[in-house]
Amino acid sequence: MSVRDTESTAEAETTADRSGRRAGRRGRGGGKEARRQARGGGSGPEQLRYITREVPYFNVLTEEGLSIIEENADTILEEIGIEFRDDPEALEIWREAGAEVDGERVRIPRGMARRLIRDNAPERFVQHARNPQRSVTIGDPHTVFAPVYGPPFVRTLDEGRRYATMADFRNIVKLVYMSRGLHHSGGTVCEPVDVPVNKRHLDMVYAHIKHSDKPFMGSVTAPERAEDSVEMARLVFGADFVDSNVVLINLINANSPMTWDGTMLGALKTYARAGQACICTPFILAGAMAPVTIAGTLAQTLAEAMAGMAFAQLVRPGAPVVFGSFASSISMQSGAPTFGTPEPALVLYGAAALARRLGVPFRSGGSLCGSKIPDAQAAYESANTLLPTVLGGVNFTLHSAGWLEGGLVSSFEKLMMDADQLAMMHPMLRGVDLSANGQAMDALREVGPGSHFLGATHTQNNFQTAFFRSEVADNNSFEQWETEGGLDTAQRANTLWKKKLGDYQAPELDPGIDEALQDFIQRKKDSMPDSFAT
Repeated sequence: MSVRDTESTAEAETTADRSGRRAGRRGRGGGKEARRQARGGGSGPEQLRYITREVPYFNVLTEEGLSIIEENADTILEEIGIEFRDDPEALEIWREAGAEVDGERVRIPRGMARRLIRDNAPERFVQHARNPQRSVTIGDPHTVFAPVYGPPFVRTLDEGRRYATMADFRNIVKLVYMSRGLHHSGGTVCEPVDVPVNKRHLDMVYAHIKHSDKPFMGSVTAPERAEDSVEMARLVFGADFVDSNVVLINLINANSPMTWDGTMLGALKTYARAGQACICTPFILAGAMAPVTIAGTLAQTLAEAMAGMAFAQLVRPGAPVVFGSFASSISMQSGAPTFGTPEPALVLYGAAALARRLGVPFRSGGSLCGSKIPDAQAAYESANTLLPTVLGGVNFTLHSAGWLEGGLVSSFEKLMMDADQLAMMHPMLRGVDLSANGQAMDALREVGPGSHFLGATHTQNNFQTAFFRSEVADNNSFEQWETEGGLDTAQRANTLWKKKLGDYQAPELDPGIDEALQDFIQRKKDSMPDSFAT
């Protein structure tokens, strides 16, 4: 493991701040050490530190090609425009900034959005966890893995597919906490339909705080729910700390094509004003919500994302933002989304390069598939999404583990299978060790021609860490595999998640903070009737 992989959180924060070029950056530390300790969080289960890549990025576009996409995106912003719907304040903010506002259509002068972003938004930032050892740096050259987000259904081998509950939500949070390859607790790891819509965000945010000490995401389904998320974070971290540091990262989706709606804008304004990070993500199924071509989809993605990120800078200069891209293809026969195909991978590579040129962190990728069960289709399609994710340079990876059925299902077995693959990406992105130990010349001299390396001193000194060890794969003989039940990968993953839940121990949380959170939640729930309508 490289020096940068093992540096302390405090050192990582210092490095990120020192490397930053803009005064609006977040994540400079601060707050009282006593309060940091009071938040709780011990050493917990084995945790791989977020990735610091040591290998080059894979690029598919030349400088000329990237410039063409940028010019086309500026043309979209200037000539076609972006609609900012159901938010008069947003229209007024744009008007005062010098944009042309016609009804709800905003036309942004060429270069204006880019200048707002480059002059204000941080290149990278630290998202603080209540356990400082779990904090992550989001931005190059780092990659952070977070689990699946948003499915209304869950699936297990034991029960099949069914609607998700709050108990499922808590169990997935626990499994993510116990998984070494996942650096982040995520957000809506499933949608618990047994809790009222207007109140479930309180239970979900609390579950992330109570059952994990990894960083987490806030609610975005209504501005007031975003406000509740910020208030709960203030109870955990302290109001002053939250105002000057990132403790929440939040998914703000464009309503593609070329539209931002009032719900997302309301959440964005809430988080930006609180200094919290917003992932501005066009959600695109190419052929339905964008052109069928890669270049056309890239230009639209860049235009929509820049409009959202620039708006965040108008709300609060220096507000942390992430350039998000979720682009998939569709079946031109059925209209269903498809995953793991070449075209979305090319969009990802291109968008990652555009984000680096813009100077902001990038979100995309994951372990995406259209399969209904954790089978070969799921594995192939997820691999075809995950490899572009790590090779292209995604900094924050949502849907890294657990995704099935085009995002409709959170699968317990696939969560384990994907998390295992995520752990494998760490040595992949560390690249080739060229230290004296990595060159292994002493082993070559000791063994010489015609012998083997199994008993060599170098092998004995390195065998425990030389190669990646899977938690899920079976590499035993056929006879041993058969004796142990002849289980396939999904069956082994089923055993693994049950073992992890059985071994789970909650991270420490200061009783006073826990009591304050529960009191806040109860008061909020008592203030409104239950609603199961969105």
